[in-house]
Amino acid sequence: MRLPEPVEVGVARIIRALPPPIVRTLAGAPVIVDGQRLEPEARLAQRILDLDPPPPIETLPVVAARARLERDARVFSGPRVEVDGVRDLEVAGAAGRLPARLYTGRAQAPSALLVYFHGGGWTVGSIDSHDNLCRFLAREAGIGVLSVGYRLAPESRFPAAVEDALASFRDAVCRAGELGAPGAGAVAVGGDSAGANLAAVVSLLAREDAGPMPALQLLIYPVVQVSDRQRRSHRLFGEGFYLTSREMDWYDANYLPEPEQARDWRASPLLADDLSGLPHAIVAIAGFDPLRDEADEYASRLAEAGVDVDVRRVPGLPHGFANAANAGRAPRSAMRDLAGALRAALARADAGDAGERLDLTLDEPE
Repeated sequence: MRLPEPVEVGVARIIRALPPPIVRTLAGAPVIVDGQRLEPEARLAQRILDLDPPPPIETLPVVAARARLERDARVFSGPRVEVDGVRDLEVAGAAGRLPARLYTGRAQAPSALLVYFHGGGWTVGSIDSHDNLCRFLAREAGIGVLSVGYRLAPESRFPAAVEDALASFRDAVCRAGELGAPGAGAVAVGGDSAGANLAAVVSLLAREDAGPMPALQLLIYPVVQVSDRQRRSHRLFGEGFYLTSREMDWYDANYLPEPEQARDWRASPLLADDLSGLPHAIVAIAGFDPLRDEADEYASRLAEAGVDVDVRRVPGLPHGFANAANAGRAPRSAMRDLAGALRAALARADAGDAGERLDLTLDEPE
Protein backbone atom coordinates (compact mmCIF):
# COMPACT_ATOMS: atom_id res chain seq x y z
CA MET A 1 0.00 0.00 0.00
CA ARG A 2 1.35 3.43 -0.94
CA LEU A 3 1.23 6.37 1.39
CA PRO A 4 -1.66 8.79 0.81
CA GLU A 5 -0.92 11.11 -2.07
CA PRO A 6 -0.80 14.29 0.08
CA VAL A 7 1.83 12.63 2.26
CA GLU A 8 3.93 11.70 -0.78
CA VAL A 9 3.64 15.25 -2.10
CA GLY A 10 4.80 16.55 1.27
CA VAL A 11 7.80 14.19 1.35
CA ALA A 12 8.77 15.26 -2.17
CA ARG A 13 8.52 18.91 -1.12
CA ILE A 14 10.80 18.29 1.88
CA ILE A 15 13.39 16.53 -0.30
CA ARG A 16 13.37 19.45 -2.75
CA ALA A 17 14.12 21.85 0.09
CA LEU A 18 17.10 19.92 1.46
CA PRO A 19 20.53 21.53 1.05
CA PRO A 20 22.77 19.68 -1.44
CA PRO A 21 25.21 18.38 1.24
CA ILE A 22 22.31 16.70 3.08
CA VAL A 23 20.99 15.25 -0.18
CA ARG A 24 24.43 13.78 -0.90
CA THR A 25 24.60 12.29 2.59
CA LEU A 26 21.14 10.74 2.41
CA ALA A 27 21.77 9.44 -1.10
CA GLY A 28 24.56 7.24 0.21
CA ALA A 29 27.44 5.83 -1.77
CA PRO A 30 27.77 7.28 -5.28
CA VAL A 31 26.43 5.17 -8.14
CA ILE A 32 28.95 5.19 -10.98
CA VAL A 33 28.23 3.31 -14.20
CA ASP A 34 30.13 3.58 -17.46
CA GLY A 35 32.13 6.51 -16.12
CA GLN A 36 29.03 8.48 -15.13
CA ARG A 37 27.88 9.40 -11.63
CA LEU A 38 24.18 9.32 -10.91
CA GLU A 39 23.04 12.68 -9.55
CA PRO A 40 22.50 12.50 -5.76
CA GLU A 41 18.91 13.75 -6.16
CA ALA A 42 18.12 10.87 -8.50
CA ARG A 43 19.90 8.40 -6.23
CA LEU A 44 17.96 9.61 -3.17
CA ALA A 45 14.65 9.29 -5.01
CA GLN A 46 15.66 5.80 -6.05
CA ARG A 47 16.49 4.83 -2.46
CA ILE A 48 13.15 6.15 -1.18
CA LEU A 49 11.22 4.21 -3.81
CA ASP A 50 13.18 1.06 -2.95
CA LEU A 51 11.90 1.24 0.64
CA ASP A 52 8.42 0.30 -0.54
CA PRO A 53 8.59 -0.31 -4.29
CA PRO A 54 5.31 -0.06 -6.19
CA PRO A 55 4.41 -2.98 -8.46
CA PRO A 56 6.12 -2.79 -11.88
CA ILE A 57 3.94 -0.86 -14.29
CA GLU A 58 3.92 -3.74 -16.77
CA THR A 59 2.12 -5.93 -14.21
CA LEU A 60 -0.82 -3.55 -13.95
CA PRO A 61 -3.96 -3.33 -16.05
CA VAL A 62 -3.68 -0.48 -18.53
CA VAL A 63 -6.22 1.69 -16.66
CA ALA A 64 -4.30 1.25 -13.40
CA ALA A 65 -0.98 1.94 -15.12
CA ARG A 66 -2.34 5.21 -16.48
CA ALA A 67 -3.65 6.23 -13.06
CA ARG A 68 -0.27 5.39 -11.54
CA LEU A 69 1.59 7.64 -13.96
CA GLU A 70 -0.82 10.52 -13.37
CA ARG A 71 -0.33 10.21 -9.61
CA ASP A 72 3.45 10.03 -9.95
CA ALA A 73 3.36 13.17 -12.07
CA ARG A 74 1.42 15.03 -9.39
CA VAL A 75 3.89 13.89 -6.73
CA PHE A 76 7.20 14.37 -8.53
CA SER A 77 6.72 17.18 -11.07
CA GLY A 78 7.28 19.92 -8.51
CA PRO A 79 5.44 23.20 -7.93
CA ARG A 80 3.31 24.35 -10.84
CA VAL A 81 5.18 26.56 -13.28
CA GLU A 82 3.31 29.80 -13.85
CA VAL A 83 2.89 30.93 -17.45
CA ASP A 84 1.05 33.84 -19.03
CA GLY A 85 -1.72 31.80 -20.59
CA VAL A 86 -3.22 28.30 -20.70
CA ARG A 87 -6.13 27.32 -22.91
CA ASP A 88 -7.77 23.95 -23.55
CA LEU A 89 -8.91 23.40 -27.13
CA GLU A 90 -9.15 20.74 -29.83
CA VAL A 91 -7.01 19.97 -32.86
CA ALA A 92 -7.49 17.70 -35.83
CA GLY A 93 -6.59 14.05 -35.47
CA ALA A 94 -6.61 11.31 -38.07
CA ALA A 95 -9.97 9.94 -36.88
CA GLY A 96 -11.60 12.98 -35.29
CA ARG A 97 -10.88 15.86 -32.96
CA LEU A 98 -8.20 15.50 -30.28
CA PRO A 99 -7.85 17.31 -26.94
CA ALA A 100 -5.00 19.80 -26.76
CA ARG A 101 -3.69 22.48 -24.42
CA LEU A 102 -2.00 25.70 -25.50
CA TYR A 103 0.56 27.35 -23.23
CA THR A 104 1.80 30.90 -23.75
CA GLY A 105 5.10 31.51 -22.02
CA ARG A 106 5.19 35.26 -22.37
CA ALA A 107 2.60 37.99 -22.66
CA GLN A 108 4.06 39.32 -25.88
CA ALA A 109 3.61 37.30 -29.08
CA PRO A 110 5.73 34.13 -28.85
CA SER A 111 8.56 33.60 -31.31
CA ALA A 112 7.32 30.15 -32.36
CA LEU A 113 4.91 27.32 -31.58
CA LEU A 114 6.06 23.88 -30.45
CA VAL A 115 3.58 21.06 -31.10
CA TYR A 116 4.38 18.68 -28.23
CA PHE A 117 3.70 14.92 -27.95
CA HIS A 118 3.91 13.45 -24.44
CA GLY A 119 5.85 10.32 -23.52
CA GLY A 120 4.52 7.15 -21.94
CA GLY A 121 5.23 4.30 -24.34
CA TRP A 122 2.23 5.24 -26.53
CA THR A 123 0.17 3.62 -23.73
CA VAL A 124 0.20 5.89 -20.67
CA GLY A 125 0.73 9.60 -20.18
CA SER A 126 -1.49 12.53 -21.06
CA ILE A 127 -1.70 16.27 -21.42
CA ASP A 128 -2.13 16.45 -17.63
CA SER A 129 0.85 14.22 -16.78
CA HIS A 130 3.09 16.48 -18.88
CA ASP A 131 1.46 19.78 -17.90
CA ASN A 132 4.38 21.12 -15.86
CA LEU A 133 6.93 20.05 -18.46
CA CYS A 134 5.09 22.00 -21.16
CA ARG A 135 4.66 24.98 -18.84
CA PHE A 136 8.41 24.93 -18.18
CA LEU A 137 9.31 24.87 -21.89
CA ALA A 138 6.83 27.64 -22.69
CA ARG A 139 8.16 29.91 -19.95
CA GLU A 140 11.87 29.21 -20.28
CA ALA A 141 11.97 29.23 -24.10
CA GLY A 142 9.50 32.09 -24.45
CA ILE A 143 7.38 30.19 -26.98
CA GLY A 144 3.91 28.77 -27.36
CA VAL A 145 3.56 25.06 -26.63
CA LEU A 146 0.62 23.05 -27.97
CA SER A 147 0.36 19.74 -26.10
CA VAL A 148 -1.61 17.12 -28.06
CA GLY A 149 -3.59 14.23 -26.57
CA TYR A 150 -3.09 11.67 -29.33
CA ARG A 151 -4.83 8.28 -29.22
CA LEU A 152 -3.20 5.66 -27.00
CA ALA A 153 -2.56 1.94 -27.30
CA PRO A 154 -3.77 -0.72 -26.91
CA GLU A 155 -7.19 0.76 -27.75
CA SER A 156 -5.68 2.52 -30.78
CA ARG A 157 -2.56 0.75 -31.95
CA PHE A 158 0.16 1.62 -34.48
CA PRO A 159 -0.02 3.64 -36.65
CA ALA A 160 -2.86 5.57 -34.94
CA ALA A 161 -0.55 7.74 -32.81
CA VAL A 162 1.63 8.52 -35.83
CA GLU A 163 -1.40 9.52 -37.91
CA ASP A 164 -2.74 11.71 -35.10
CA ALA A 165 0.64 13.38 -34.62
CA LEU A 166 0.92 14.24 -38.32
CA ALA A 167 -2.68 15.47 -38.53
CA SER A 168 -2.31 17.66 -35.43
CA PHE A 169 0.95 19.18 -36.72
CA ARG A 170 -0.68 20.03 -40.05
CA ASP A 171 -3.67 21.52 -38.26
CA ALA A 172 -1.35 23.66 -36.13
CA VAL A 173 0.39 24.91 -39.27
CA CYS A 174 -2.95 25.86 -40.83
CA ARG A 175 -3.99 27.64 -37.61
CA ALA A 176 -0.60 29.13 -36.81
CA GLY A 177 -1.87 32.69 -36.42
CA GLU A 178 -4.82 31.62 -34.27
CA LEU A 179 -2.45 29.63 -32.04
CA GLY A 180 -0.06 32.53 -31.58
CA ALA A 181 2.75 31.59 -33.97
CA PRO A 182 4.15 34.39 -36.13
CA GLY A 183 3.66 32.25 -39.24
CA ALA A 184 3.24 28.75 -40.64
CA GLY A 185 7.02 28.37 -40.88
CA ALA A 186 7.45 28.88 -37.14
CA VAL A 187 5.73 25.65 -36.05
CA ALA A 188 8.09 23.04 -34.58
CA VAL A 189 7.51 19.53 -33.23
CA GLY A 190 8.84 17.90 -30.10
CA GLY A 191 8.29 15.32 -27.43
CA ASP A 192 9.86 13.06 -24.85
CA SER A 193 10.46 9.31 -25.18
CA ALA A 194 7.57 7.85 -27.22
CA GLY A 195 6.46 11.42 -27.91
CA ALA A 196 9.92 12.20 -29.31
CA ASN A 197 9.51 9.13 -31.51
CA LEU A 198 6.34 10.70 -32.92
CA ALA A 199 8.08 14.04 -33.46
CA ALA A 200 10.89 12.34 -35.37
CA VAL A 201 8.43 10.39 -37.51
CA VAL A 202 6.33 13.49 -38.24
CA SER A 203 9.49 15.17 -39.54
CA LEU A 204 10.17 12.21 -41.84
CA LEU A 205 6.57 12.05 -43.05
CA ALA A 206 6.53 15.79 -43.74
CA ARG A 207 9.57 15.35 -45.97
CA GLU A 208 8.11 12.29 -47.69
CA ASP A 209 4.81 14.02 -48.41
CA ALA A 210 6.43 17.30 -49.46
CA GLY A 211 4.08 18.98 -47.01
CA PRO A 212 4.81 21.73 -44.50
CA MET A 213 8.09 21.00 -42.71
CA PRO A 214 8.54 21.52 -38.96
CA ALA A 215 10.74 24.47 -38.11
CA LEU A 216 12.65 22.19 -35.74
CA GLN A 217 12.42 18.80 -34.02
CA LEU A 218 12.99 18.59 -30.25
CA LEU A 219 13.75 14.99 -29.30
CA ILE A 220 14.07 14.36 -25.56
CA TYR A 221 15.52 10.87 -24.91
CA PRO A 222 13.71 9.53 -28.00
CA VAL A 223 12.67 5.95 -28.76
CA VAL A 224 14.05 5.47 -32.27
CA GLN A 225 14.21 1.68 -32.62
CA VAL A 226 11.34 -0.29 -31.14
CA SER A 227 11.89 -3.76 -29.65
CA ASP A 228 15.69 -3.71 -29.98
CA ARG A 229 17.47 -4.38 -26.69
CA GLN A 230 20.93 -5.26 -28.01
CA ARG A 231 22.76 -2.01 -27.40
CA ARG A 232 25.12 -1.62 -24.48
CA SER A 233 22.98 0.99 -22.73
CA HIS A 234 20.10 -1.50 -22.52
CA ARG A 235 22.38 -3.95 -20.74
CA LEU A 236 23.74 -1.28 -18.39
CA PHE A 237 20.54 0.58 -17.53
CA GLY A 238 17.68 -1.77 -18.38
CA GLU A 239 17.03 -2.44 -14.70
CA GLY A 240 17.10 -0.17 -11.66
CA PHE A 241 17.02 3.27 -13.31
CA TYR A 242 13.33 4.13 -13.68
CA LEU A 243 12.68 2.81 -17.22
CA THR A 244 13.21 -0.94 -17.46
CA SER A 245 13.53 -3.37 -20.35
CA ARG A 246 10.42 -5.26 -19.18
CA GLU A 247 8.40 -2.04 -19.12
CA MET A 248 9.53 -1.23 -22.66
CA ASP A 249 8.56 -4.72 -23.83
CA TRP A 250 5.07 -4.11 -22.43
CA TYR A 251 4.76 -0.78 -24.21
CA ASP A 252 5.91 -2.28 -27.50
CA ALA A 253 3.42 -5.14 -27.22
CA ASN A 254 0.62 -2.66 -26.56
CA TYR A 255 1.62 -0.40 -29.44
CA LEU A 256 2.40 -2.81 -32.27
CA PRO A 257 -0.33 -5.18 -33.51
CA GLU A 258 2.35 -7.33 -35.19
CA PRO A 259 5.95 -7.69 -33.92
CA GLU A 260 7.37 -7.31 -37.45
CA GLN A 261 6.02 -3.74 -37.49
CA ALA A 262 9.02 -2.83 -35.34
CA ARG A 263 10.94 -2.79 -38.66
CA ASP A 264 8.64 -0.10 -40.09
CA TRP A 265 10.46 3.24 -39.97
CA ARG A 266 7.21 4.91 -38.86
CA ALA A 267 7.72 2.94 -35.62
CA SER A 268 11.52 2.90 -35.68
CA PRO A 269 12.82 6.04 -37.42
CA LEU A 270 16.41 4.88 -36.94
CA LEU A 271 15.67 2.27 -39.63
CA ALA A 272 14.73 4.86 -42.27
CA ASP A 273 17.03 4.53 -45.27
CA ASP A 274 17.46 8.28 -45.73
CA LEU A 275 17.52 10.93 -43.00
CA SER A 276 18.54 13.82 -45.22
CA GLY A 277 16.44 16.92 -45.72
CA LEU A 278 15.06 16.96 -42.19
CA PRO A 279 14.74 20.03 -39.96
CA HIS A 280 17.25 21.06 -37.34
CA ALA A 281 17.21 18.56 -34.46
CA ILE A 282 17.88 19.08 -30.76
CA VAL A 283 18.49 15.67 -29.20
CA ALA A 284 18.63 15.35 -25.41
CA ILE A 285 20.29 12.16 -24.18
CA ALA A 286 20.13 10.97 -20.56
CA GLY A 287 23.19 9.14 -19.28
CA PHE A 288 21.39 6.55 -17.12
CA ASP A 289 18.90 5.60 -19.80
CA PRO A 290 18.54 2.32 -21.68
CA LEU A 291 17.67 4.45 -24.73
CA ARG A 292 20.97 6.35 -24.53
CA ASP A 293 22.85 4.57 -27.29
CA GLU A 294 20.05 4.45 -29.85
CA ALA A 295 19.40 8.17 -29.34
CA ASP A 296 23.10 8.87 -29.81
CA GLU A 297 23.14 6.73 -32.96
CA TYR A 298 20.14 8.57 -34.38
CA ALA A 299 21.78 11.94 -33.74
CA SER A 300 24.94 10.72 -35.49
CA ARG A 301 22.99 9.45 -38.48
CA LEU A 302 21.13 12.75 -38.77
CA ALA A 303 24.44 14.63 -38.78
CA GLU A 304 25.93 12.26 -41.36
CA ALA A 305 22.89 12.94 -43.56
CA GLY A 306 23.60 16.66 -43.42
CA VAL A 307 20.99 17.62 -40.83
CA ASP A 308 21.93 20.32 -38.31
CA VAL A 309 22.02 18.57 -34.94
CA ASP A 310 22.49 19.91 -31.42
CA VAL A 311 23.19 17.06 -29.01
CA ARG A 312 22.61 17.79 -25.34
CA ARG A 313 24.06 15.10 -23.06
CA VAL A 314 22.90 14.80 -19.46
CA PRO A 315 25.25 12.19 -18.00
CA GLY A 316 23.97 12.11 -14.40
CA LEU A 317 20.23 11.66 -14.87
CA PRO A 318 17.91 8.80 -15.84
CA HIS A 319 15.14 8.59 -18.40
CA GLY A 320 12.21 10.78 -17.38
CA PHE A 321 14.18 13.71 -15.97
CA ALA A 322 12.23 16.21 -18.08
CA ASN A 323 9.10 15.54 -16.02
CA ALA A 324 11.02 16.67 -12.93
CA ALA A 325 12.16 19.96 -14.47
CA ASN A 326 10.71 21.97 -11.59
CA ALA A 327 11.39 19.42 -8.89
CA GLY A 328 15.15 19.32 -8.47
CA ARG A 329 18.36 21.22 -9.15
CA ALA A 330 19.88 18.78 -11.64
CA PRO A 331 16.84 18.24 -13.88
CA ARG A 332 16.01 21.96 -13.71
CA SER A 333 19.52 22.83 -14.88
CA ALA A 334 19.31 20.32 -17.72
CA MET A 335 15.91 21.52 -18.87
CA ARG A 336 16.90 25.19 -18.69
CA ASP A 337 19.82 24.41 -20.94
CA LEU A 338 17.51 22.56 -23.31
CA ALA A 339 14.98 25.40 -23.32
CA GLY A 340 17.78 27.85 -24.07
CA ALA A 341 18.91 25.72 -27.00
CA LEU A 342 15.32 25.56 -28.26
CA ARG A 343 14.88 29.32 -28.00
CA ALA A 344 18.18 30.00 -29.79
CA ALA A 345 17.54 27.48 -32.57
CA LEU A 346 14.08 28.84 -33.27
CA ALA A 347 15.47 32.37 -33.37
CA ARG A 348 18.08 31.23 -35.92
CA ALA A 349 15.42 29.48 -37.97
CA ASP A 350 13.33 32.63 -37.91
CA ALA A 351 16.32 34.60 -39.14
CA GLY A 352 17.01 32.07 -41.88
CA ASP A 353 20.23 30.84 -40.29
CA ALA A 354 20.52 27.06 -40.46
CA GLY A 355 22.90 27.01 -37.51
CA GLU A 356 25.66 24.54 -36.98
CA ARG A 357 26.09 21.14 -35.39
CA LEU A 358 26.77 21.32 -31.68
CA ASP A 359 27.70 18.54 -29.32
CA LEU A 360 27.71 19.76 -25.74
CA THR A 361 28.04 18.01 -22.41
CA LEU A 362 26.30 19.64 -19.47
CA ASP A 363 28.45 20.63 -16.53
CA GLU A 364 27.30 19.13 -13.27
CA PRO A 365 25.26 21.56 -11.16
CA GLU A 366 27.20 23.12 -8.34
